[in-house]
Amino acid sequence: MSTDFSHPGLLTPGQTVGPFYGQALPYEGDNELVPPGRADAIRLHGDVLDGAGTPIPDALIEIWQADAAGEVPQVEGSLHRDGWTFTGWGRCSTDATGHYSFSTVLPGATEDGKAPFFAVTVFARGLLDRLLTRIYLPGHAANDSDALLASLPDDERATLVAASDAQGLRFDIHLQGERETVFLTHG
Repeated sequence: MSTDFSHPGLLTPGQTVGPFYGQALPYEGDNELVPPGRADAIRLHGDVLDGAGTPIPDALIEIWQADAAGEVPQVEGSLHRDGWTFTGWGRCSTDATGHYSFSTVLPGATEDGKAPFFAVTVFARGLLDRLLTRIYLPGHAANDSDALLASLPDDERATLVAASDAQGLRFDIHLQGERETVFLTHG
């Protein structure tokens, strides 16, 4: 039996790798670490962009964070939101315009003098592995003494700090290019 791979309608295995985030990973309430109407809820949102500044409509963003008191949650149930238990983890697919949005709380510092942050994982087409980064709070006093932020030149440091806007905190993720977000290695 012979297969004609030159046929324009036949996909090769390399063309069917994905991403398949839309079918397999999203679940109800995945981006709501807390209900949007909760008194201390904030919106963390932004766009995922490629090196040319084009929005990526099929990326998946995950965040992990401490609660407002700086406690790292040790509860089960991240995939089954109950409406009140804060698990510190959420997932959000980008929409057709490359936008993502979470309903969460501002993280507290996990230790005195440490800068609070959101830990972020990015999955997107063209990535052979996930990308890891952080989102720091704008204007937080401990940002100046954070070891990671202090190790970076000002232009790179700016790629890790969210901006306040009328809707909450905005953090755009640039996968490449002149404004590329600083990505971290996990070792």
